[in-house]
Amino acid sequence: MIEITTFPHILAGINSATTLVLLAGYFFIRAGNRARHRACMLGAVALAVLFLIIYVIYHANAGLAKFGGEGVIRPIYFTILIAHIVGAVALVPMVPMTLFRALRERFDAHKRLARWTWPLWMYVSVSGIVVYVMAIHLYPTLGA
Repeated sequence: MIEITTFPHILAGINSATTLVLLAGYFFIRAGNRARHRACMLGAVALAVLFLIIYVIYHANAGLAKFGGEGVIRPIYFTILIAHIVGAVALVPMVPMTLFRALRERFDAHKRLARWTWPLWMYVSVSGIVVYVMAIHLYPTLGA
């Protein structure tokens, strides 16, 4: 059985993979390769679903994460965290809408929304890794 303390590392790995797949998807569409773009973006959606399942299981069993940093780093961390959370919530309707537009071959509408969805998704993915590194590795809660 996987220890609950392993979940943050798994989630960070999924976030890292998501970042790479999102970047690859972006470069494929810029190169005009729709098939590889589609594969990458479907992979990113699959990773997002996996992330959400594990995230809910983790937080249902472990509660909210604690941040051990003190001083000026606290408001920096919480600013990144709050922007990350707000962005993640905004993505909940944006990603499916962007995906469904592409799957229905409404590419003009897909492209208009993807111009907002992709950079926000990249921010959420990368900031999730930053939050993980700060809370788990750089400033863990003392005694944890």
